[in-house]
Amino acid sequence: MAGADPVPAPPYAEGTGLPWDLPVSDAVATIAAARARCGDTFAVHSGADRYLFTFSPAGVESFYALPEESASKGVADYLMLRRKLPDDIFAGRRTLPSTLFRRDDVAGYLANLDRALDQTDLESAGTVDVFDLMRQLGHRMGLASWAGPGCCDGADFERLVRAFDTLDGADAFVHPDRMAEVAATDKRAERAALDEVADIVAAAVRRFDAGDTDNQALFGRIVDAWSTEQQDDRLRGIALDVALIHVASMSNLAAALGWALVDLLEHPAELARIRGGGAGVADFAQRCALESTRLAQRSIMTRAVLSPVRLDTGEVTYQVPPGWTIATLLPLLNTSAAPGLERWDPDRWNRHRLIEQHTLASPMLVTAFGHGRHSCPAQPFSLSAITAATTALLRDYQMTPRWTSHPQPVPAQIGGVARARGPCLVDYVSA
Repeated sequence: MAGADPVPAPPYAEGTGLPWDLPVSDAVATIAAARARCGDTFAVHSGADRYLFTFSPAGVESFYALPEESASKGVADYLMLRRKLPDDIFAGRRTLPSTLFRRDDVAGYLANLDRALDQTDLESAGTVDVFDLMRQLGHRMGLASWAGPGCCDGADFERLVRAFDTLDGADAFVHPDRMAEVAATDKRAERAALDEVADIVAAAVRRFDAGDTDNQALFGRIVDAWSTEQQDDRLRGIALDVALIHVASMSNLAAALGWALVDLLEHPAELARIRGGGAGVADFAQRCALESTRLAQRSIMTRAVLSPVRLDTGEVTYQVPPGWTIATLLPLLNTSAAPGLERWDPDRWNRHRLIEQHTLASPMLVTAFGHGRHSCPAQPFSLSAITAATTALLRDYQMTPRWTSHPQPVPAQIGGVARARGPCLVDYVSA
């Protein structure tokens, strides 16, 4: 819990709370209303936590420049995720998600994505929920990449999917209103799911030890990191490394894949361009992915203050004490920092940059994957995966959406890429 307040005292958004602590009908709208009342920088006292939100150009630049050792993104992310995930999954990890996106790793992941696309449950015709389909693709690709032999097929795959759907750390920010119930049960379901993952991965380790090592380079690195431990500790350690990697890497990617497909299905000209193939289609598909991710962002970007820091908002410089969290909210910036940003337009991007950055008071006001040292390390891989999946599916299937208005996000969500509030069904037929 925070003690002292920032100096000088920022405006305080009376009656504003975050959905972990209070019933909130729409988390983004709640912060937007506080900004409308209080201006671009204000404090929120929610439960035991104290937040200093900033939205001014100088404030956002100052936010991204905060040193990790004093205002930590890692600690802030941990404090959010531990609302959902058992503490065991964080303790003593030896292979972290941030180390998994070397160039040779990405090539292997994309090869596994190709295999996952070949193994989809789609028949020659039928109906499927876009986000369910992408979630299955993400699970199969990820488990093939780092969970060990036998984990991406058959009964073990189905068991792991069920376990990871229960263990999904994204629930901490997608359904923050449910975290009180998770706490009340002492994470009983999540602990059981983690034990299920550990049992299945332990069996995969034994197969690996027996010589089943083909296409297991990344899993082999995880196994090697635990080579000096006694067998029980070794098996558990490997399994928990795999669990954290999968939870951290796949959840938002599956959602971003879904929105990329949704947006293309809603824009016939761009859809036809993707389906037509030819020179430049991969670059165009990547720009579509960037634009869909930008608009789907529901991320609260947070820094947990560990030692006193200065936040310069342009008008006021605040001295922020330890115990506070400094935050900004991407969906409020991504769609309002310049005219027209509320519309989907992939031609606003050149590679990973907005073409008309000069229209922004600061280039840091708009992002799909973050800025600077705290940008998502998986961005190149994610864009490649979204591009490969959408182009393959739209090439192989004619898809007709059943929704009549643009799908809406889960209203309580405050973090990550949006999850759809309800089903997003498409009818499909082989092309």
